[in-house]
Amino acid sequence: MSEAILEQITESLIKGQAPVVKGLVQKAIDAGVSAEAILNKGLVAGMAVIGDRFKRNEVYIPEVLIAARAMNSGMELVKPLLKQAGVKAKGIVCCATVKGDLHDIGKNLVCMMLEGAGYEVVDLGVNCDAEKFIAAVQEHNADAIGMSALLTTTMTNMKTTIDAFVEAGLRGKVKILVGGAPLTQNFADEIGADGYAPDAASAVDLLDNLLGLA
Repeated sequence: MSEAILEQITESLIKGQAPVVKGLVQKAIDAGVSAEAILNKGLVAGMAVIGDRFKRNEVYIPEVLIAARAMNSGMELVKPLLKQAGVKAKGIVCCATVKGDLHDIGKNLVCMMLEGAGYEVVDLGVNCDAEKFIAAVQEHNADAIGMSALLTTTMTNMKTTIDAFVEAGLRGKVKILVGGAPLTQNFADEIGADGYAPDAASAVDLLDNLLGLA
């Protein structure tokens, strides 16, 4: 019974059917399926399929956003239950677009994919300076930060942020991921980032590897 509901949640999420997902999640809760099972075997399983298809160019950003919206509709019901059950997230990540940059589609996509993979995501929005990143990491005891930039002129603020973490004595405590259209692996290496993700789905794999969860 529970396996069938979980499969239906996964399939409906892949199709981006938010109201259906929400209804099935409620049905699963009412049937006594654990919140952890709903999260991992239903919602996360569906986003994993979308992530793989996105990497292979079988689906595109609109489909990912629609699937993520379906996931969020189910997460609204599951989140309070996970807290009650004491289920811990895989890790805590603070994500933002760097200072001077107001673009957020890529950043939003990464946040959705990370949340869909079982991470707790603290979205710091756009135009985020080093001080805000550091304060968020300290407040939430974050395992990682994700920095995004779409403008070549704002890419340099990634290095400024990394340098600030070094000065604050926090560099060794947090993994730093960077991404955005103008970035390259070489640039990430030059500024001292722990990793570079060319797309949102790769960001999940990268963080899993950096935190030893792969």
